[in-house]
Amino acid sequence: LEVDKVVSEYKELIKIISNLKSILDNKTKRMEIIKTELLEIRDQYGDERRTEIVPVDTEFSMEDMIAEEEVVLTITHQGYIKRTALNTYRSQRRGGRGVQGAMSKDEDFVEHLFIANTHNYMLFFTDTGKCYWLKVYDIPQAGRASRGRAIVNLIGCNPDERVEAFVSVKEFDDDHYIVMATQNGVIKKTVLSAYGKPRKGGIYAIEIREGDKLIQARISNGENDILLGTHEGKSIRFSENDVRASGRKTMGVKGIALSSKDDYVVGMLIVKREGTILVATEKGYGKRTEVLQYRTQTRGGKGVLTMRCTDKTGKMVNIMEVVDSDDLIVITDSGVLMRQPVSAIRSIGRVTQGVRLVKLDDGTNISSITRVISEDSATEKKDDKQMTLDTDTDQETPSKD
Repeated sequence: LEVDKVVSEYKELIKIISNLKSILDNKTKRMEIIKTELLEIRDQYGDERRTEIVPVDTEFSMEDMIAEEEVVLTITHQGYIKRTALNTYRSQRRGGRGVQGAMSKDEDFVEHLFIANTHNYMLFFTDTGKCYWLKVYDIPQAGRASRGRAIVNLIGCNPDERVEAFVSVKEFDDDHYIVMATQNGVIKKTVLSAYGKPRKGGIYAIEIREGDKLIQARISNGENDILLGTHEGKSIRFSENDVRASGRKTMGVKGIALSSKDDYVVGMLIVKREGTILVATEKGYGKRTEVLQYRTQTRGGKGVLTMRCTDKTGKMVNIMEVVDSDDLIVITDSGVLMRQPVSAIRSIGRVTQGVRLVKLDDGTNISSITRVISEDSATEKKDDKQMTLDTDTDQETPSKD
């Protein structure tokens, strides 16, 4: 019986092989089989097409393909910028060891830090009064240990231009303003919507007179106070409502009357909180003073004394708003950097010469003093609303949400 079964299977296989060979040798037969099988599939599974292909005029941009997410932007003292994923800044408990930040190269350091959406615009303002645009997603992404790319190479400004200020913008609305200050004491306010049409070569944000230059640009809601500080130790605080909004192609109005031809504005603040104001001088002296001691005045006046400058202290080089958790980096004209906590500087009266911040060698002066913040601590301050955090002041990013 087993032998008969094997013989039967053998004969059956021979028939199958013979049939398959005949199919392979006959093209007409092959096509007939394919046709029959396709008709069977059509009858069994055929139904109406579920997708519809129609001609449309919609154009897709690169931005449509990029997800909206919050990222960390860091800008160094020497003008390098990078974009880093927010989740790389992991939350840590107080007292933790932290994680590595941007590497120092040629004594460079992180001076500004923002939290922004990838679809935000970054506006860059140069000393010549021009404004350049850059989408956040166009800023190269890099790791925490990288310094990033030079801003001037990304925005394509002229070699003789220097980036002095930058703001992050979500929407170019009519409810916010760009407030600018020049070295000669000119103040200007322009509605944010005037910057809503980016141009590759940039646009003029303010008309600069010969011998003057833009030193600061800030975003504001139009209801804050403005504080200007000068090289000879004067300051003036006035309401932003005293500055009438004007178009981009204007010079602005007088913010402060300078004391002499050698005097010039060293900084501008948009006062949004009653914190402390730090001023520093060429020869290493400085102090902190409560904002409340700076009374509001009429725009265009000579201001009040904010630092008693003498031969011992030298002239004022910077004015900024600080909090206890900040650090200061002092840079001398010989290239030396020194870092110290703001909390070590006590708050004293406005009409004083301050205390020694750093001890300098004979003939050495301070060329710059900068407020810096921890990258981790800054990212922890982010709330549910879109905010911009930088090292000069907390700036609200306009949004209609």
